[in-house]
Amino acid sequence: MSSAITSSTSGTSSSTSGSAAGSAVITSTGIGSGLDVTSIVSLLTKAEGAAQQAQISNEQSTLNAQLSAFGTFSSALSTLQSTLTTLETPGQLAGFSATVADATIATATTNSNAVAGQYTLTVQNLATSASLSSAPFSSSSSVVGSGTLNISVGNASTTINVNGGNDTLSGIAEAINNSSNNPGVSASVVTTSAGARLVISGTQTGAANAVTVTETDGGTGLAGLTYSPTAPTTTVNGVTTSTNGLTQTQAAADANFTINGYAATSASNVVSGAISGVSIDLLAPTAAGASTTLTIAPDTSAAQTSIGTFVTALNGVISAVQSLTGYDPTTQTAGALNGDPTLQSFQTQLQSILDTIVTTPSGGIQSLADLGIAADGQTGGLDSNTTTLNTALTANLSGVANLLGGTNGIATKLNALVQSYTGPGGLLSTVTQGLQTGLTNAATQQTALNAELATYSATLTAQYNAMDTAVAALKQTETYLTAEFNPNSTSSSSSSSSSLSSGTTT
Repeated sequence: MSSAITSSTSGTSSSTSGSAAGSAVITSTGIGSGLDVTSIVSLLTKAEGAAQQAQISNEQSTLNAQLSAFGTFSSALSTLQSTLTTLETPGQLAGFSATVADATIATATTNSNAVAGQYTLTVQNLATSASLSSAPFSSSSSVVGSGTLNISVGNASTTINVNGGNDTLSGIAEAINNSSNNPGVSASVVTTSAGARLVISGTQTGAANAVTVTETDGGTGLAGLTYSPTAPTTTVNGVTTSTNGLTQTQAAADANFTINGYAATSASNVVSGAISGVSIDLLAPTAAGASTTLTIAPDTSAAQTSIGTFVTALNGVISAVQSLTGYDPTTQTAGALNGDPTLQSFQTQLQSILDTIVTTPSGGIQSLADLGIAADGQTGGLDSNTTTLNTALTANLSGVANLLGGTNGIATKLNALVQSYTGPGGLLSTVTQGLQTGLTNAATQQTALNAELATYSATLTAQYNAMDTAVAALKQTETYLTAEFNPNSTSSSSSSSSSLSSGTTT
């Protein structure tokens, strides 16, 4: 081959003169014919797959829109479900508040077992933990002795080995605090003008948590760090001394108090068993002969908040369903789940639950309307009258709790309905899996279409290249014949009247 045409520019191809002209090779599409073969093939390929591509794209768009819509619906249901826990448990909704007249003496909280009442509270003394202190040493680095210290609190104990590595006040304190089976004490070194003292304190209050310290040191200084609540004492000239090395600066003691004049004790200053459903935090003793008042009363504020949050979440679900299943005649657009049977069934069941009527022996609270919760004709959701709700809560808190909670309560039924949709293996899970399968199938169809169109494009390209080669050959032949019949046409100096195209040469 004497020449090759390699340019990708469209237009008349280059040529060679003489007998070698017919041997040219076309290596770029469109160079022989002057056509934009790439664009032509691309347009024809798109046209070939347009209908099927539109079908696949529409299907993917619809499935993705439905997936997103069900996600919105599921989110609204989850928000609603989070508000139902308090409502479906009557004891939690029918709450009580606890108020202590003198908040410096005590504070109190209630749980679901509380009942209304008023009590007189007197605090004789608070519960305390034990605190022991050594005699003063010159400094925290003073060497005490060696041996072992056994520290006991109630039935728990630990043994501290004291040797050359930790035989100072600070070393012993650190060893006590780092003990792996510490029985409930902490140790520190307190330095005052009199010197440094080792202080061992119990971490738990109550008489049962007294601290005992014994030692074995063979006559070294650890005897100065011992203490027993039952150690013997001696009195000489009116001065009482003890065999204890440590001094008890505070005894472990129970709290002593009275409720309505009845004596009670507690190892802790947080008293949880004296009054049903009430926890009392003792803060200080009352003055001699004085007392304070503890009042347990129905608390409607918490119930109002819980019910208000529930109505808001329920309206969120209703609004989501309306948006997803509705039709806007102005824009002529339908929601992504318009006509969907899953949401239609949910709407039917939801309305049935909201219309629940509870029969009570004496009338009272029987429906949501009795709580001031009714349908809003403009929005299609629910409207709440706070005045009516507050009246119902104040007059019949247990009736409100019975309507919403318990086995047949509205909140209980709603929770079961929501769970059937959002729980594992629920309706939404099944629907979502079906939509995901549809998207997978659409992706498979897209892959197959892409392969089919790639084959179609390759076939067209080959056909156009063949045509292009043929046209190039014809042009080469034209050039050759022109040169043979009119040799002067190849000269740059020949006149224009001698060309084949002028018609002067036959």
